[in-house]
Amino acid sequence: MKDFFKRSAAALLAAAMAAALASCGQKKDPNENLAINKEEDKKIVILFAPMERSKPDVKNTARSAFDKTIIMAEEKLGLRVEYNTYTSENYQEKSYDDVSLDRIRNSMDDFYLLNPDVLKKTGEEGFLEDLSELECAENLREVVRTANTVDGKLLGIPQEVVVYGLFVNKDMFDEYDLELPDTPDEFLECCRVFKENGIETPVGANRWWLETFVFAQAYAELYNGGNTAEEIEALNSGERKYSDYMRPGFEYLKEMMDLGYIDVKTAYTYEAIDGEGPDFLAQKTPIVMAYWGAANTDTAYGKPDFNLQVIGFPSERGQMPVVSMTGMSVSSKAEHKEEALEVLEVILSDEALQVYAETNKVISPSKNVEVDCIPALRPLNDLVNEGTYVLASNAGMKVEQWGNTCLIVRKLMEGASVDECMAEFDRLQEESLK
Repeated sequence: MKDFFKRSAAALLAAAMAAALASCGQKKDPNENLAINKEEDKKIVILFAPMERSKPDVKNTARSAFDKTIIMAEEKLGLRVEYNTYTSENYQEKSYDDVSLDRIRNSMDDFYLLNPDVLKKTGEEGFLEDLSELECAENLREVVRTANTVDGKLLGIPQEVVVYGLFVNKDMFDEYDLELPDTPDEFLECCRVFKENGIETPVGANRWWLETFVFAQAYAELYNGGNTAEEIEALNSGERKYSDYMRPGFEYLKEMMDLGYIDVKTAYTYEAIDGEGPDFLAQKTPIVMAYWGAANTDTAYGKPDFNLQVIGFPSERGQMPVVSMTGMSVSSKAEHKEEALEVLEVILSDEALQVYAETNKVISPSKNVEVDCIPALRPLNDLVNEGTYVLASNAGMKVEQWGNTCLIVRKLMEGASVDECMAEFDRLQEESLK
């Protein structure tokens, strides 16, 4: 179970940056903290990144976007950004989160890209610098501030907002005269029609992302009802239970499983996109769940042979995007802390974020940066721009959300009852209150 939790967090970060932090240059010892620029007398700022290096001659759109912003910082500040890169062969059984925790606690790098659970933990321990006073922080969307604020301190800023949605084959919906669903009941009705017309698995799933259905229903009201801060405070104090929020989503997911709308046994063995993706592209299944960037890449769902639409997950408030958040964070004890903060000022400026967003066609963390997205993503983009979404990662909640919920959904897939799953949320909450 512990290994699953680690891999779940790694899957979130991989989805968020999908090779965005691959660097160019020769592989270095991951435990080497560079201090000397052998090329010329420049200061060096060290980034610890999750992704294995891509070869310099490999075309990688995400890498190009990040590199462009780094080059902007290097040219403006007259320094060099070097990478210490996580690779599984160097760290063997240790996850990226494990290694990040160790490196942050030992001040081995200057700045990091962090998953929300590590950002939360190291922030509470005092190892991360408050970024609230950066000029670039003034332009952030509220969703970024909410997700990455711990004890009143903004501890991480991403270069993109990662949004999950339902990827649907609109042609298959049209074939059976089905409207795209807004509510949980409408979604079940669509699945029923597909199933009765011989589509064996209406919803293609994997072992990582079914929690998106849960989040949409659990927190639709919390994040869109006007009392977000008060409700989170009630959860953190124990006045309200996480299990009360989560129960409707788990009951709904259990119903989908019992009705055969999801092939649980197969989904349990699937990695994200690689498992369910081929059937979706072959038009054997009309619905899958994935993150925003999967609609932009040729290797995922970027060029299907049908009318692709990406919509929010069903909730009582209508279609609901599910947002997860990583963060660029600076070590409070970094050797080159001031220079690292200056790098963040550049790469997270509106100018750099515009370059990044235009290259990757993603939602920017800055409220001032907008990019025309492909038609398939417009429904999801419109909802986020309107402020309609739920957070699947929120450093302000005492119970870590994404990894824990993913793990407990896995228990449901293994045969646990909804009551047993809710008991696990209660246990986690009790631990957080100690």
